[in-house]
Amino acid sequence: MMRKVTAIALAVVSDALRRKVLWAVLVFAALLAIAIPSLPSYGTGVDAAVFRDFAIALTFAASLVVVIALSVTRVPAEVERRTVFTILGRDVARWQYLVGTWLGIVLVMVGVELAFLAVTLGIGWLTYGEPAFQLAEASLAILLECGIVAAFCIMITARLGAVTGAVAALAFLFVGHSVASLVGGGVEGAKAPWWVPSLDVFNVINPVAHGSGISVSYVGAMLAAFGVWC
Repeated sequence: MMRKVTAIALAVVSDALRRKVLWAVLVFAALLAIAIPSLPSYGTGVDAAVFRDFAIALTFAASLVVVIALSVTRVPAEVERRTVFTILGRDVARWQYLVGTWLGIVLVMVGVELAFLAVTLGIGWLTYGEPAFQLAEASLAILLECGIVAAFCIMITARLGAVTGAVAALAFLFVGHSVASLVGGGVEGAKAPWWVPSLDVFNVINPVAHGSGISVSYVGAMLAAFGVWC
């Protein structure tokens, strides 16, 4: 059963590595990361924190471009080429095909996050004399959120087209990150109650960029939210 899911996932990874959008985003993000240290200083001793802040925001934006581009086009392209019918005709259940597709995209995003992390750690180490390993915590949070976005896009595009899937994904992200302030009465920094579904649990910019990082229990909360959302 899982052998079929794994085979589909590896096929998705192989196809993603041949797509130009993945490499274009990676190169563009790397160039921007290299340019971050040239930004003006915001005060003595704050340079490294500003770098981490920009690096996390850049990684998040670039990762979203990659995951949405891969997720919203995968199923519609397979249907258009009619290759999905060949796959399903080989005793592959629909859930196995969809889960395998999602797993493949998540594996691609693991590689993307590791690449971004290596670049930002290297630049931070060379520029500020510290590796800033806490950026790995932000990379994990971004990876988990991208996994949720991939699941949402696949769910939408299993019935609708790629354009609809992309618009729906952006709306999903907006609502997911806005619900906390809406429930909190529009107060900036307000936290939604634990029972309100919110993507803000994956927003770790402040503790990672300007603090000492996140705790093990918080990582557990992110993993639990990831599992429930997916």
